[in-house]
Amino acid sequence: MAFLHAAGSKVSSLKEKRSLLPYLLLAPGIIWLFTFFVLPIANLARTSTQTPVANGETGSYEQTFRFANYIDAFIDNKEQFSRSFIYAFLATVLALAIAYPLAYGIAFKSGKYKNLLLVLVVAPFFTSFLLRTIAWKQILGEEGPVIAVLRGIHIIGENTSLTASAFAVVTGMTYNFLPFMTLPLYASLERIDPRTMEAAGDLYANAITTFRKVTLPLSMPGVVAGTLLTFIPAAGDYVNAAILGNPNTKMLGNVIESRFFKIVDYPTAAALSFTLMAAILILVTIYIRKAGTEELV
Repeated sequence: MAFLHAAGSKVSSLKEKRSLLPYLLLAPGIIWLFTFFVLPIANLARTSTQTPVANGETGSYEQTFRFANYIDAFIDNKEQFSRSFIYAFLATVLALAIAYPLAYGIAFKSGKYKNLLLVLVVAPFFTSFLLRTIAWKQILGEEGPVIAVLRGIHIIGENTSLTASAFAVVTGMTYNFLPFMTLPLYASLERIDPRTMEAAGDLYANAITTFRKVTLPLSMPGVVAGTLLTFIPAAGDYVNAAILGNPNTKMLGNVIESRFFKIVDYPTAAALSFTLMAAILILVTIYIRKAGTEELV
């Protein structure tokens, strides 16, 4: 009986250890998220409802739970707020228009050059984000090839400039976030069984019908993932607007950066950060549900 009791204790102890194993494996990730996401978000929420200390030095704030900071921040920066989402939307649409044919070609038409093309897609990541943006300032400059071609075919006039404009900002954002659109699309398209498209051809569907009825629906998870990976960072971007834009093209990220590091208005910066995050979360949730891919949430 003692032997059976000892064996039973060992079995129960082993089961208990196995039940704890998943939590032990999750512990590093949970600690990381708590330290570098939950705590900063909590601190941001605390800062967003503070007000300046009366007769205090610059940068001194006290907690007064002034939720009107959110309303004031939104009203004072509503143009930059709307501009951020408009630019992000345009960059996402342009990136999708460029990336889908590229990903389709790599997945189905590249043959032995598939790996080389994938390396070329991710090659920009080997260069600093900042340097890539500065390079676009040179490309779109007066001595660059783009403006010379556009003037040569009389699309723009001699006095028209592409730098320090909304066009330059959207172009830079599209280029910088293009790999984030291409790679999910490629992964989704590459998983499609070619026999499904062959079956559509056997049922007398032409190329356009096959794409519309078979390829596009099956690649929708990649479309949704790519647009999210592009739109979310683009909406909060400030580097492209700072380098390629002008004071009339500043986005919300530029306002937040300025409030944190130049004007030293931490409550407004924190309120704007929370407002931007909440707006993106709402838009993303609606988009995913409309796209019929709720499992991505």
